[in-house]
Amino acid sequence: MIKKIKNLSLSNITFLLLATSLLWIKTYVVYKLYFDIKIESAMQELILFINPISFLAVVLGISLFLKKNRQKRYIIISSAIITFVLFANVIYYRFFNDFITIPVLFQTSNMGDLGNSIFELLSWKDSLMFADVIFLAWLARHNYRWAVLDTVSKKDRRIYFTAITAIAIINLGLAEAERPQLLTRTFDREMLVKNIGTYNYHVYDIVLQSKSKAQKAFADSSELVQIENYVKANYNKPNEDMYGVAKGKNIIMVSMESLQSFVINKNVYSHEITPFLNDFISESFYFDNFYHQTGQGKTSDSEFITDNSLYPLGRGAVFFTHGTNEYNAIPEIVKNYGYNSAVLHANNKSFWNRDVMYQSLGYDKFFDIESYEVTEENSVGWGLKDKEFFDQSLEHLQSLPQPFYAKLITLTNHFPFKLGEEDTSIPELESSSKTLNRYFPTVRYMDEALEQFINDLKTSGLYENSIIVLYGDHYGISENHNEAMGFYLKRPITPFESVQLQRVPLYIHIPELKDEAKIITKVSGQIDMKPTLLHLLGIDTKNDIQFGSDLFAVDKPDFTVLRDGSFITKNYVYTNNTCYDKASGQEADRTLCEPYEEKAKSELSYSDQIIYGDLLRFYDGRTFINK
Repeated sequence: MIKKIKNLSLSNITFLLLATSLLWIKTYVVYKLYFDIKIESAMQELILFINPISFLAVVLGISLFLKKNRQKRYIIISSAIITFVLFANVIYYRFFNDFITIPVLFQTSNMGDLGNSIFELLSWKDSLMFADVIFLAWLARHNYRWAVLDTVSKKDRRIYFTAITAIAIINLGLAEAERPQLLTRTFDREMLVKNIGTYNYHVYDIVLQSKSKAQKAFADSSELVQIENYVKANYNKPNEDMYGVAKGKNIIMVSMESLQSFVINKNVYSHEITPFLNDFISESFYFDNFYHQTGQGKTSDSEFITDNSLYPLGRGAVFFTHGTNEYNAIPEIVKNYGYNSAVLHANNKSFWNRDVMYQSLGYDKFFDIESYEVTEENSVGWGLKDKEFFDQSLEHLQSLPQPFYAKLITLTNHFPFKLGEEDTSIPELESSSKTLNRYFPTVRYMDEALEQFINDLKTSGLYENSIIVLYGDHYGISENHNEAMGFYLKRPITPFESVQLQRVPLYIHIPELKDEAKIITKVSGQIDMKPTLLHLLGIDTKNDIQFGSDLFAVDKPDFTVLRDGSFITKNYVYTNNTCYDKASGQEADRTLCEPYEEKAKSELSYSDQIIYGDLLRFYDGRTFINK
């Protein structure tokens, strides 16, 4: 092999080699500067360094099959496209601390609504990522002799691609040795990028997308048997004291945008961040070990989880990729008990494909942006301010036939967390992160809006005949701001702490049970909300395909799984292949977490099978349907 490579005439492909080298080095520099990829050994560093080569050499090497006058043009255009893919990943990573997937790229209907969020993520330094493309174009135009690309023989082409294949095999071999069963860990995108590279990861993602499309076509009802057996074996009976306590009452759900639990009962420069929510704990069932379980779909994922008690997908948003599937969601279930259902959200109806998905979930009404009076004066950031939103939503709620199941989705506490001076009640934090600094005033604004809303419900007459559920939808501050978060919390943000920061508030407020209010510390997640709410209404769920447990159930396990495969138990946190003792936050013997690993993997896998195969079309809630 080495002898063959030596025989390859390099003088005819210096432009190709230069372009490949520039892209390779640029990609590695981006890895180190823009992505927080955790390197634990010299071998991992070597794999990270070499993993871009095979893809870049193959794609740019296609130029060797083209006519001489088209070769350089192809390389320059290809370099620009590859650079744009890298650039898009950088921008996406800055906010979501994650890498783009194919389903996310197809969410183009969301782009027009991102507005200030994207501009906030851009930096003038980003333009330097395209410097090599400009340099290559300049070289091509001036035809420098040392930047040659000429016709090569079939033999040379064969040698070139044989060498690249060898590099790819070595890369994959080293990666598999470092991380066995690497390509089965599709939920761990950082692990994939670290070992096979950003570009090969995207190729692999295309393969997965094609596979998921075929999965539905070949699915049948037999695939549900094992899942149904698992679900029934893990069913927890409802608490008799709580079952049916809200029968016939309205359910008013409020999705609190980007609200994490670390702000509850905390101050910024002696200013209480959430005074209303702090007080509301004493009147509600408050869950202080409640975790969001969203993936790339963020708010839409939280909606999906709470309505279905299924996990979101590891790639893309279910609302987009499987919006026409058959589901057994809360709105459809409660309709059989005389309930009407509605979503209230002052945003475009097509954002996150909601206009399609809400029909699949069984909602009767969607009050979108067309149902609100939105002006420049009453808007900020992503749209209608929360106080205005709640004020106008009250009239919509009063128009609904009772009993109803209604979900309100807030907007103001959304990245980039900007607020006008007239709405700012507390000062910003002074840290290295502008994002975290601005987070506290927007959280306070939402807190004030929620207080106003609860008071308005009381005066409207809806309060006494309703249960009110307030929950955080997903994180607001990503791991990219760990340094500033550590400054605020006065402790370093370890992987263990990062998982703990995924806790979001959950309040279940039942007016006539205010005197029985208490803090419930059991480990739980958004997956548990569907059985909990249905049991409060006196609706049995033992025949439902779901993965959550009633939060009030006496035997509810202290266990919840995050979309990235991390899980939390009463005593342990498992993340990044490491087991942590919950009491100390220190690493623990991994065998202590092993009893829960199979359960975590099974639930994510079973839920994925249901979604990808659209398996609920074969189930009517009690028996299989022959299709």
